Amino acid sequence: MAACMRFTRRVWKSFVDNKGHDQNCIPNLSILSAKPGILEASLKIESSHINRVGTVHGGLILSLTDTLGSLAVATKGQYMTGVSVDIGASFVKPGGRVGDLLTAKAVVTGIGKSLAYTRVDFYNSKGQLAAYGHHTKYVGKSAGYEKDVKFSDDGETVIEGQDLEVD
Repeated sequence: MAACMRFTRRVWKSFVDNKGHDQNCIPNLSILSAKPGILEASLKIESSHINRVGTVHGGLILSLTDTLGSLAVATKGQYMTGVSVDIGASFVKPGGRVGDLLTAKAVVTGIGKSLAYTRVDFYNSKGQLAAYGHHTKYVGKSAGYEKDVKFSDDGETVIEGQDLEVD
C-alpha cells in the first residue's frame, strides 16, 4: 500500500477513535484511494443517512464534505487537518436510498500557509453527479505538527517524517 494511503487511513482512524461526530455518523466510510491532493471514498447508505422522503439527507452531504475535505488535506501530509472556516454544498440529483453506495472524490484545489481549499464531488449508484461541496480550512496552526510527513510526488513513499503502518 502506498505511503499516502497508509497515512490518510491513519488520520481517518484518529477521527473514528475520537468517538465524536464521524464515529457516530459515518463509521463505515471506506477510503478507496489516496494520492497527494486527491481522495476517493465510498459510503453505503444506511437508514440514519436519509431524509423523510427516503433519499440521502443534505446534512450527510455537508458532513461528508467536511470530513472528506479534511482527509484530502491529509493526503498532502498534514496529520492535523485544520479547522473549517467555510463550507457549502449544491445538490444536483438524489444521492441514493438505503443500501445504495454513495461515492465521492475530494480534491485539494489550493493550499497555502493559512488556508486550504477543497472540492468534493458525490456520485450516486448510477454514477451521476448527485452533489458537490466546497470546504475551506484554516491550516495555519496545524501545519508543522510532529506527525506530518512529506510524500514523493506520486505518494508512494514518505520522503520526510515517519512512515507508520495503520494501527
